Amino acid sequence: MTQSNPRVAIVTGAARGIGAATAVRLAEDGFAVAVIDLDEKQCADTVAAIEGAGGRALAIGADVSDAAQVDAAVTRVAEQLGAPLVLVNNAGVLRDNLLFKMSEEDWDTVMNVHLRGSFLMSRAAQKYMTEAGWGRIVNLSSTSALGNRGQANYATAKAGLQGFTKTLAIELGKFGVTVNAIAPGFIATDMTRATAERVGVSFEDFTKAAIAAIPVGRAGKPEDIANTVSFFAGEQAGFVSGQVIYVAGGPKA
Repeated sequence: MTQSNPRVAIVTGAARGIGAATAVRLAEDGFAVAVIDLDEKQCADTVAAIEGAGGRALAIGADVSDAAQVDAAVTRVAEQLGAPLVLVNNAGVLRDNLLFKMSEEDWDTVMNVHLRGSFLMSRAAQKYMTEAGWGRIVNLSSTSALGNRGQANYATAKAGLQGFTKTLAIELGKFGVTVNAIAPGFIATDMTRATAERVGVSFEDFTKAAIAAIPVGRAGKPEDIANTVSFFAGEQAGFVSGQVIYVAGGPKA
């Protein structure tokens, strides 16, 4: 991979938070990066950060749960940046509630974005990876996959992504494609702020309580996850596949 002919990465949900940090980190690693989010305009800051540092980026608006939009987005990436050989399935939403209050729409929305979205994006991107004989897929799971009150939908989706990861690793390994998952613990983002609002506490108090249970004694940052994605996306991780790594400041799994 050279600056004149960089490999291409796609990061979904890359307008902010973990996705934005990951897109920036992959650009620092030398990738041209497709920044995908629901609203293309919301990707502007991430693209500006990459281009401002001398990298190459492309903003694309797409609903990852819509097959036609996914296929169109991946085709556009291939045409404008080059064949995508790294895919980070990061797009996610929260619709937290206790089971007896959870609507079917809340359940379906979370499943569609996390599971259907990762399936559609992976299916569309793997064609380019298998043809190249090299590829990396990184799925974003969560420590919530181990169970979390008020998140039956989210926990189920994140646990499902772990099974999805291991299965794709088996199917795609012979084509030079590795597939791994990252399960973040408490990461200070807008999404965790929304969780604090759901349980009715200030984000500061919510963060302090989380830190008290983290062995390394601090909250996670989006860059902590981006650094792990960087490892999985690199040449040095070529013999690592089908793994779920908990990036949570201490043992979880």
